[in-house]
Amino acid sequence: MARMYSGSKGKAGSKKPIDSDLSWVRYKPKEIELLIVKLAKSGTPPSRIGLVLRDTYGVPEVKRIVGKSISKILAEKSLLNNVPEDLTSLIRRSVALIKHLESNNQDQTAKRGLRLTESKIRRLGKFYKENSKLPKEWRYDPKRAELALD
Repeated sequence: MARMYSGSKGKAGSKKPIDSDLSWVRYKPKEIELLIVKLAKSGTPPSRIGLVLRDTYGVPEVKRIVGKSISKILAEKSLLNNVPEDLTSLIRRSVALIKHLESNNQDQTAKRGLRLTESKIRRLGKFYKENSKLPKEWRYDPKRAELALD
């Protein structure tokens, strides 16, 4: 399948090995859950928690060991942010582009990037409202976007 805004085709991705025996992992499922909660309380976003667990603690895949995803564990412990992480990162990108365009008004590439980013934010917001992950009255407002990130 082609990428949305570039002329390139889809990107190849590596497949996870079918190794079902994870007996070499030193941590038990309960310990991994405690590590996830500790990392989340220290401010690590859910997308980085898996990387930290893999690189620092040697946990290859949380879902296969614990039986639940990182976001599901954080939702059970009420540590998940009310705005999904991918939407938050897109809003951060749009805020950075708006700040850039204040001092570089003639940057046409950045203007196009801002339009594309705001379009993605609106589409993702519509998706999350339909799936009840955002309230129905949620709206993206570029003027208030920076305040929403705090």
